[in-house]
Amino acid sequence: MSPLPTPTGTAARPIPWLFSRSVDLMTFGGSALLAFAMLGVGGIFGWLHQDTPSWAWVIAILLIDVAHVYATGFRVYFDRDELARRPWLYALTPALAFAISWAVYSESVDAFWRCLAYLAVFHFIRQQYGWVALYRSKAGETSRWGRWIDTSAIYLATVYPLVYWHSHLPREFWWFRPDDFASFSLDGSAWLAPVYWSAMAAYVGKAIWLAVAKRQVNPGKDLVVATTALCWYIGIITFNSDYAFTVTNVIIHGIPYMVLVYWYHQSAAQTRQRPLPGVAMRLSRFVGLIWILAYVEELVWDRGVWHQREWLFGAPWNLQSVEVVLVPLLAVPQITHYVLDGFIWKRRTSKRLATLTSPAGK
Repeated sequence: MSPLPTPTGTAARPIPWLFSRSVDLMTFGGSALLAFAMLGVGGIFGWLHQDTPSWAWVIAILLIDVAHVYATGFRVYFDRDELARRPWLYALTPALAFAISWAVYSESVDAFWRCLAYLAVFHFIRQQYGWVALYRSKAGETSRWGRWIDTSAIYLATVYPLVYWHSHLPREFWWFRPDDFASFSLDGSAWLAPVYWSAMAAYVGKAIWLAVAKRQVNPGKDLVVATTALCWYIGIITFNSDYAFTVTNVIIHGIPYMVLVYWYHQSAAQTRQRPLPGVAMRLSRFVGLIWILAYVEELVWDRGVWHQREWLFGAPWNLQSVEVVLVPLLAVPQITHYVLDGFIWKRRTSKRLATLTSPAGK
């Protein structure tokens, strides 16, 4: 079949894959398919109407959600060159995270968990926007109107379901623990719905127009926006289920982040011109270490605070007397991850990231 003719005066741009065609599709499309597959299995076995089963918790929370937090170590704390570049930022962030958390927790446990929940929500929203920004950079997209449409779509894909959530409390699921979100007295989602659907329609319309009129496509960015919108809408609005929220929210967030860190870490290692072990060995070291760290953290959480999974972590410890210190300390890795994520993935402060996400040929 012959290719479609290119409109006069325009030239088709190369497809701006972030990692590569296969890796991008597996990272964003594959993680979403995994989430929907687990959702379908949950529907068949009735898990949509009960708490998340233990096996699903291990996969989604332990091996993906908690593990991806420790992937930040490969971007920062396991990289001597990066540590030397901004030592104050990387040293003060965990120290201040502990100090502030301790101060808040000692005053109000509820306030601590609410603050942590909203910090996590902000992080989840910004990560999805970050993917769109990286794809725009890779494609060399600079138009203001295009940026406005893309930004509106990705932010509303996450914010609208969250507003619905706040407007329909209590739900059968929560972020960290019950009542960590404030309840809206008015149904803000009803007012926001027309804006949400307009933004989605504008994004689809722009993508079609660029593909047909300009021969410009950005399938990776489209996939991020589509999977974000689907997973957040279905996981928060369509279903009122702890299991549904867990699998749709965590998987598309954690897996792409781990791929990004591994990709960046390997690109840094290659520039040092040292012999590298095989891909299987490098990948097993990366995944194995973050899984071990995730397990150790969750072991202390469960034995020292939650006391819910003795079958996996062992008998509870009586640490109630030091809980005011233990809980803020255990929260340091994720708070550090949330905060540093706002610094380490900016193209203007990382020459390597700017090079890796620059348009082809530049």
